[in-house]
Amino acid sequence: MQTPGPATPADLLREALRRSPAAPLITAYDDVAASRVELSATTFANWVAKTANLLQEEFDVAPGSRVAVVLPVHWQTAAVLLAAWSCGATVVEAAAEDDGALADADVVLADEGRLPPLEELDLPELVGLSLHPLGLGMTGYAGPARDFAVEVRTHGDVFTAWQPPDPAAPGLLLGELELSLAGLVETATELAGRLGIVAGDRVLVDARTAAEAGPVAWLLAPLAAGASVVLVTAPDPSRLPRRAADERVTATLGTRIDGIRELGRPA
Repeated sequence: MQTPGPATPADLLREALRRSPAAPLITAYDDVAASRVELSATTFANWVAKTANLLQEEFDVAPGSRVAVVLPVHWQTAAVLLAAWSCGATVVEAAAEDDGALADADVVLADEGRLPPLEELDLPELVGLSLHPLGLGMTGYAGPARDFAVEVRTHGDVFTAWQPPDPAAPGLLLGELELSLAGLVETATELAGRLGIVAGDRVLVDARTAAEAGPVAWLLAPLAAGASVVLVTAPDPSRLPRRAADERVTATLGTRIDGIRELGRPA
């Protein structure tokens, strides 16, 4: 009997955890902050579980809920996205000025720099992320938003959804685009094949390209293929060849490095 494939994005993470729990899953560089963060599949899954427990226990996020994400490409954004999908919720990717998309959300998660305009809106719940490389909280913030880093620490490393996610339920709303939870997995799997991502790949992804391409491309397609991600924000081009060698990068998305295949381009 054939084993059924992953049905939702949370299943993709479980597969990554089963395959290589100790291997790096997301490695993030920020050349402006001069930081490097490496998360194994186990560590990243713990962040996802804690975040999912926070969403479920504090904000009653469940199938049918809408979680608005006003965040840049970041490893913490990856944890927020997979946490929302683990709850069976719909992720709404929106800008801070997108009143219509935000008005229907049950909870809005935004980086600290984008909180001021959101505080002027009549939002049910607002959570701020410092996006500190090591996951520390916001500093000097005195507004109404709850601090993600402070809140998430108190929640457990194991998550069980109160209601099992429905693969047919909406998983992502991005402008006019709507994908179900199962559709996210199917689209990611198809995209991984088109781009040429294969199991075991270490994919270096430029954050600017990732922001334009969306989370199916920069997060779910590598997961679906059994690959890991090296995410680079504001990269110094002179450092990329050495970084790629140090991280054993096998493919790139959104940048070109001599001697390494560029995904989506003919060999």
